[in-house]
Amino acid sequence: MKLTVKEIAEKIHARVAGNSFTVITGVSSFDNADASDITFAGDASFLSRLNQTRAGAVIVPDDGMYEKNSHPCLLMTANPRRAFFELVAHFHPAPASKPGISPLAVIGKNCVLGKGVTIAPHVVIEDEVVIKDHVQIMPHVFIGKGCVIKEHTTIKPNVTVMDGTCLGKHGIIHSGSVIGSDGYGFVQDGESHFKLSHTGHVIIGDHVEIGACNTIDRGTLGVTRIGNGVKTDNQVHIAHNVSIGDHTLVVAQVGIAGSTRIGKQTIIAGKAGISGHLTIGNHVIVGPYAGVSSSVPDNQIVSGIPHMPHKTWLKVVNILGRLPGMRKTLMAFEKRLDALERIIQKPELP
Repeated sequence: MKLTVKEIAEKIHARVAGNSFTVITGVSSFDNADASDITFAGDASFLSRLNQTRAGAVIVPDDGMYEKNSHPCLLMTANPRRAFFELVAHFHPAPASKPGISPLAVIGKNCVLGKGVTIAPHVVIEDEVVIKDHVQIMPHVFIGKGCVIKEHTTIKPNVTVMDGTCLGKHGIIHSGSVIGSDGYGFVQDGESHFKLSHTGHVIIGDHVEIGACNTIDRGTLGVTRIGNGVKTDNQVHIAHNVSIGDHTLVVAQVGIAGSTRIGKQTIIAGKAGISGHLTIGNHVIVGPYAGVSSSVPDNQIVSGIPHMPHKTWLKVVNILGRLPGMRKTLMAFEKRLDALERIIQKPELP
């Protein structure tokens, strides 16, 4: 594939400074690009050395600072990283799936299948499932009774979607994830535990991406809800009746306990744990390994176990490394204090 810089600029809505007739045949990283590649410089570490890349063109921020740079061809746009990866998809399009239903798939009664649906071998779809237009279901997927899969959603191999789940439009569910499994619901009965019936549902919004090996549980009653534009990393657990607001990011190995509400545009960093029945506000950042044990208002940044304001946590971490020396100093002071007390308390000779 060949595109001129002018053609690329039209695709990504960029301004050009330099030779707009430069021919580009590929995309590459900043340090590995050659004269036929385009790359991007999205932060200061790359922007400070634009003249060092061999790329034929570089996408940079459109803030007026780079037009007179020594690089011969710049494309200026509001979001260089996004623009670059739009080009990556253009130069390396995903293999097109061929719509159709494999004879090795098992499809139940009263199912409704839309136009352009792809159902791969060894897919099992139970009764009364609705699959809308241009959905792609890859091998060894199970879809339970009464599920709804909306338009242009892709379900990767070995995903399990349990009864009554609704997946929104333009979603991606990665391999190994289980959507709609029973929550951790038991009631103590003497010395044993009685399992509760789980009749709730999971509803996932539009443009959601669920990472590999996620588990998203249904409740005994009610809904577990994932908002529009939510992106989860691999190995995330979302318990029963959790609600996650639109465009929130949940990074790997996060655990969110039951009935907690997460706000919009919040970030939960890797291995954080959030207790149940809490409210985490909008635009919150929860740091890695944090243990959140109480609700967090809007626009807060928290870290640590138990969670605390991030700036406080930084001070705590700074002190932790000095604790052994501080202990040694304190023990020395205690010895001197004991010696002084013995002198003071020693009775005077007659």
